[in-house]
Amino acid sequence: MKSLKSLLFVFLIATTSVFARQADWNIDVAHSKVQFSVSHMLISEVIGYFKKFDARINAADDELQNANIEFTIDVSSINTDNEARDNHLKSDDFFNAEKFPKITFKGKSLKKVGEGRYKLTGDFTMRDITKQIELDVVHGGTIKDPYGKIRSGYKISGTVNRLDYNLKWNKLMETGGAMVGREVSILCNIEIVKEK
Repeated sequence: MKSLKSLLFVFLIATTSVFARQADWNIDVAHSKVQFSVSHMLISEVIGYFKKFDARINAADDELQNANIEFTIDVSSINTDNEARDNHLKSDDFFNAEKFPKITFKGKSLKKVGEGRYKLTGDFTMRDITKQIELDVVHGGTIKDPYGKIRSGYKISGTVNRLDYNLKWNKLMETGGAMVGREVSILCNIEIVKEK
């Protein structure tokens, strides 16, 4: 009986220490950007970004491997520096921001593939359609800032096929090419701050 109590005590201490090491990280929106680009008439690219987004990350270590990652984007905050185009993108031809106001990403795994390089796999949801995607991640570094906060920076990139998410509007040009490309490139520069 005594040995059983000792075993339970050791288990309780070990479990408590594991949970104690878990830490939350919050995104520093002022030093982060979520942008995208898509080809236009086959000759150039339109670049846009989202003004409003948020992320919650919970991890047992500063490398964020096996972390719980959730990212949310406010679709109505889209900006391509052209109001008419932004309104078209918010319509049902593309995002339908009124019916589907959020784009979300829920991470499943973050695997190290090289020095400061990772593969991030997770569920990407747009217009209520969810598909698993893989993103490339470059870790810029982790520091303690002048205010004593731990900060970490990441560059995240990848592509999605917009047709997979029912963003199907397009027009064919006289040459036969599509006015708007299928592949959308994603580029996020993210700075996160560890909660004390």
